[in-house]
Amino acid sequence: MTTQTQPRALSTSWPVVLAFAAIYLIWGSTYIAALIGLESLPPFVMASLRFFIAGGLLYGWCRMRGERVDMRMTLPRNALAGTLMLGGGTGSVIWAEQYLPTGLAAILVTTLPLWFVVLDRPQWATYRTAKLRLVGLLLGFGGILLLFSEDPAAFVSQAKASMYWPSVAVILTGTICWAVGSLYSRYRTAPGSTILNAAIQLLAASLFCAFVSWLLGEWSGFSFDQVTARTWTALVYMIVFGSIVAYLSYLWLLQVRPPAVVGTYAYVNPVVAVLLGWALANEVITGRQIAALAVILVGVLLVNRPSSH
Repeated sequence: MTTQTQPRALSTSWPVVLAFAAIYLIWGSTYIAALIGLESLPPFVMASLRFFIAGGLLYGWCRMRGERVDMRMTLPRNALAGTLMLGGGTGSVIWAEQYLPTGLAAILVTTLPLWFVVLDRPQWATYRTAKLRLVGLLLGFGGILLLFSEDPAAFVSQAKASMYWPSVAVILTGTICWAVGSLYSRYRTAPGSTILNAAIQLLAASLFCAFVSWLLGEWSGFSFDQVTARTWTALVYMIVFGSIVAYLSYLWLLQVRPPAVVGTYAYVNPVVAVLLGWALANEVITGRQIAALAVILVGVLLVNRPSSH
């Protein structure tokens, strides 16, 4: 019996490994891709286009396969989850990257697994069984305070200094939105395939971002003629890899692994983002940023430490 079950266990582990690799590495690189996109596209216009094209492609694929949308459950549940995760979560990061370095934005997003623990009420009893998890939670938020203690002038230009704290607040609010949307998606699972659910979430987020872009006046004076080839390339990368490959991997992992474990992509994303920001965008990396990242990651590792029983 052992020789028969071993290949099956091996075959089921590879999709998990590849899915984690996608959300670890691809999402880490989308920070620099978004920065390139911002060179000639307003943030929420870019987010809306990204989600609309990705969602339209996935929805078209589902319709070709004959899938139908349950208007009572599939549509409203996915619309809410997509608006929270993509519109509130990803949209907030893209907007904040106008004023913050990509590495700093990614470090702030490392708080995501901590919000999972705070907000995942059905798992509170499990989280309370290990005192190290409480220590990890306190360490994580201590790392945030350490990051905030640094003078913004160390890595933000004087012209952008006034938007430093609003941008930080927007990103932290976005991480909470992402955590709430992810937990809602897990505990209020909508009927339909992962691809169909992702398509509806992306399309809903696109509508939300389009509405926000209109509120912010991003369309005023904007023309697609001004968008560069470099920006289009970055947008295509975010659509194909960030919003299709990695996002589908993320939604699937939420169904087969605990949310706090899936949220560990925040361990690797900031490292990838910091290195790419330094190498490709000449962004400054300070010692306090590295120390804060280390403290936050240690805290997150303790929070997600496997229970001894």
